Amino acid sequence: MDRITDEKLKRYFSVTEKALKMAEGRFDPERRKEAEDFFDMASRYFSDAGHFRSKGDKVTAFAALNYAHGWLDAGARIGLFKVKDSKLFTVDE
Repeated sequence: MDRITDEKLKRYFSVTEKALKMAEGRFDPERRKEAEDFFDMASRYFSDAGHFRSKGDKVTAFAALNYAHGWLDAGARIGLFKVKDSKLFTVDE
């Protein structure tokens, strides 16, 4: 499918919000500053996605969600976030 439907956008918001909640506060204590930076970037992109959705700009909202989740996934992959959910992140359970 080549369209960003309301249902698809809602699903991606839900998945990214779950990932944000899971990563929040689960920072590697030895690299806390980096983890906080990655989490902050993800949070800001998630917020931006909400802004664009409220303006009716589904394409930019979807792009911002993907950036948000990308920051979270990268942080999990390199061990900044201590998460084990392989459905939300590219990590081993």
